[in-house]
Formats: sequence, structure tokens, C-alpha cells
Amino acid sequence: MMLPRRQDYGVKRTGGGSVINFRTTVNSSGAIRRGSAVLPSVLTFLVIVASGGLLLMIEKGMLSSMETPLNPRGNNGKRVDFRKLGPAAEDVDSQILQEIRNRTIRTVCSQKNMPHSVWSLSPLQRKTLLQHVLVNDRYHFLYCYVPKVACSNWKRVLKVLNGALESVDVNIKMDHRNDLLFLSSLKPEEIRYRLKHYFKFMFVREPMERLLSAYRNKFGEIESYQKKYGVEIVTRYRKSRAKDASVKGDDVTFAEFVRYLLDEDAERMNEHWMPVYNLCQPCAVSYDFIGSYEHLERDSDFLLQHVGAPPHVRFPERQTWYKPVTAETLHYYLCGLPQKLLRELLPKYILDFSLFAYPLPNTTTEHCRH
Repeated sequence: MMLPRRQDYGVKRTGGGSVINFRTTVNSSGAIRRGSAVLPSVLTFLVIVASGGLLLMIEKGMLSSMETPLNPRGNNGKRVDFRKLGPAAEDVDSQILQEIRNRTIRTVCSQKNMPHSVWSLSPLQRKTLLQHVLVNDRYHFLYCYVPKVACSNWKRVLKVLNGALESVDVNIKMDHRNDLLFLSSLKPEEIRYRLKHYFKFMFVREPMERLLSAYRNKFGEIESYQKKYGVEIVTRYRKSRAKDASVKGDDVTFAEFVRYLLDEDAERMNEHWMPVYNLCQPCAVSYDFIGSYEHLERDSDFLLQHVGAPPHVRFPERQTWYKPVTAETLHYYLCGLPQKLLRELLPKYILDFSLFAYPLPNTTTEHCRH
């Protein structure tokens, strides 16, 4: 059970780390912002402390000798042998990252107020999750897709594995619904069976990088998003255009997009900017492997080998037109935000930072000068 939805809290950086301030947030129009459901203050504090401590352990090399369990909650006995990945898999940082995620997820998900199965989720939470889990019955795996984390390429792979596509290189526009089996289309007993017996994985990405990727793609390139979301954002947050019928929604600023996110309920967001936690529910589903966008090719190659995919099936190369979010680009956008907005935004994605071992962004004045 989570705290009421309309509570919000801020993250304040101090010399000794992060401090969480719970408060009710009111926007400029006097309406209470619809924040995402948040953890109790003690649990949130423990998550931050645990993540910070484990990240410190990376720097000190204190986890290098630990064995890395595959399953975050370790309740089905499956393990990944990282040695099968080749020399790169034996990289200490890779194993440490898995260990951090595993331990943090175990700690957070063991709390009484966290969901412990798909059936303990609310109807809306369960619907969102099941609509984002793809099923492959031939190779017995479940993949929770996260938009803006290479999910289009993974869908191509699934279509090749089920025979709908001849190759991942076929030059066709991606259909995100047809020729794919979603867990939501199955009966409850079929869902239970697959959740218990199939190999389950997902991929994650640095939360702010994912948001920026969604912003640049949807509001810079996709007209349907400009019309559906862009027009609303501009008329809502740009007072000079509040009643302007000529607004096209193609010039949304990143700050306006962030203001829009602050006023949205995380459980009802568009999937491209909904927190990964809400999409894939890592406490309700015991994932066997959580891959990283930062190590996409390596992790994907391993997963294909692990599920027994034919040797000719490989993960697609990035398209030539793809515009990556570089560290410099992310730095530019985050440092250009009013710091108050960023402080209010981070708590909405705090579980994505904490559970998946991503440090909070550094946007101090000194850092942003460079």
C-alpha cells in the first residue's frame, strides 16, 4: 500500500548526501499537483542510503569478489553465468552493477507495503504491466519493454524469433502491436504459468536521459505527439498562448515538458515518460535479468544466447539516423532547467534511480559552469 497519490516530496542535496522533504505541491494556478504514489519516508531514506552506499562500494572496489546472483529476489534458483558472456562479462563493474541492483531490489521489495505479486497490484497497475510484457512461447521468455530503451529493436528480434520477420534488417516500419503476443491477452492461469516458469528480463536506462530522449523525439519529430500533447502543454504553461488557436505544439521547451510531468499522475502517464518502475513493476515480477541501455549490445547478445535463439538471430545495429543523447547534451538540458523544477522532478523517478543504481544528476552551479 502506497501513500496517497497527491503527496509530493523534494530532494535537497546537502554536503552529506540527499535529504527528502515531503510536502504537498501546489502549482501556480492553485491546483494540487498529481504526484506519483511515494514511499514512506523511512523506506525512501533507506533506498537512498543503500544506493549511495553501494555506489560508494563501486569506487572502493569492495564488491569485486562477490558472486552475482541473476534473480533480484533469488526465489527461483536461476542464475546467470557471466563467464559465458566472454571477457567483457567478467568486467568487475558489470558484476558490481548487477549486485547493486539485486540487493537494492531485494531490500525495497521485501517491505510489507510493496507489491509481492502481479495479483497484489491495483487493477490499473496490473493492466499497465501486462500490456508491457511480451511473450515468446517457443523460447520460453517474457520481456517487459520500456519505451526509449531500445524496445523497437527488441520487438524486431521477437518478430524474427516467432517467424513474422525474416531478419532484423528488413526495412519496414515497425508495427508495435501486430505479430506480438502480450501477457495481457492471456487468461489468468496462463499468465501465472508463464510468470512462474519463463525467463523474465527487462532493460533500463538513466532516467533523465530517457526523458530527454522522449522529449526530443516526440516533440521534435512526431506530429501526432505535437498535436495531442504539445498543444496542451503550450497553452497550459505559456500564458501568452493560453487562448491561441494557432498553436501547433511543435515548439515545446524542455522546461514546459518538465512542468507538465510534475502535474501528471505517474500511473497515468504516457508510456514514453512513465517511470520504469510503474511500467515493469520489478517488485511484483521477479525478473531474472535486468539489462542496461549503457551495455545494450553486450547484454542483448547474452540474452539471445541464454534463451537459445538461433545463431543467425542477432540484435539490430542502431540506425544511421539515430541521434543519441550524449552526456554533453544531457548536461546542457538539465543545467538549463530552473533548479526548483529539477528538485521537484527527481522524486517522481526516485525508484528508477535507486532500484537500478543510477546516481542522481549533478546540477550544482559549479558543475553546470563547465
